[in-house]
Amino acid sequence: MKFDKPVFKGKLLKRYKRFFADVELDGETVVAHCPNTGSMKTCIGEGIDCLVSYTDDPKRKLKYTLELTKPGKSWVGVNTGRPNKMVEELFYKDPLEHWKKFDRCATEVKINDKSRIDLVLWNSENFDKKKPKPADIEELKCFHFIEVKNVTLKVGEEAQFPDAVTTRGQKHLEELMELLAGGHSSEILFTVQRNDVKGFSAAKEIDPEYARLLDEAQKKGVFVTPLACKLSEEETTLLNKNI
Repeated sequence: MKFDKPVFKGKLLKRYKRFFADVELDGETVVAHCPNTGSMKTCIGEGIDCLVSYTDDPKRKLKYTLELTKPGKSWVGVNTGRPNKMVEELFYKDPLEHWKKFDRCATEVKINDKSRIDLVLWNSENFDKKKPKPADIEELKCFHFIEVKNVTLKVGEEAQFPDAVTTRGQKHLEELMELLAGGHSSEILFTVQRNDVKGFSAAKEIDPEYARLLDEAQKKGVFVTPLACKLSEEETTLLNKNI
């Protein structure tokens, strides 16, 4: 997935108030939007290289967005707005084996009055509309639900998730299990956005309840899929490659 906006390499000075980052570009300090709400442990630090994208949209107060950081030898993808698009691109260009029976994809699908799922796959022979509604999900048992997570935390040689306690993430796992029990298939997909790790696991020291629920979900039949990414100053691309 190539960057569709101009990008610039700079130095990360600090991240603060969760959504702001001061970045030095060509000797000047600019304020960039930081779309990552996690702790960002092991992927930020004062004076490290970073990559920001630029938009001239007049509706945006902050013209720069923090995309990548480089705390060590590897770039780390910190823009949590990208993974859903990366998964959708992978579906159309190089689908996972268990996705090949599906030919339709929709994002941000409402499954009930309170919740949405990141992506839903299905076969047009079973459902020929652009996006299922909660009533369709209740009636037809033909959908594959995917919740997507952005992984930046490194512990030893492993990538881990989450980097902070996430009650929202726990709820997502419970919903995936409910959808599975309702006759559908479901999947939690971890986009591992760093290339200096050799494996993946739940961060049980940070969020033991999330680790417990992930183990329970996998045992019940929810697909647990950690995938590697290609990261550079030109692109952040999800690969059909388990990590």
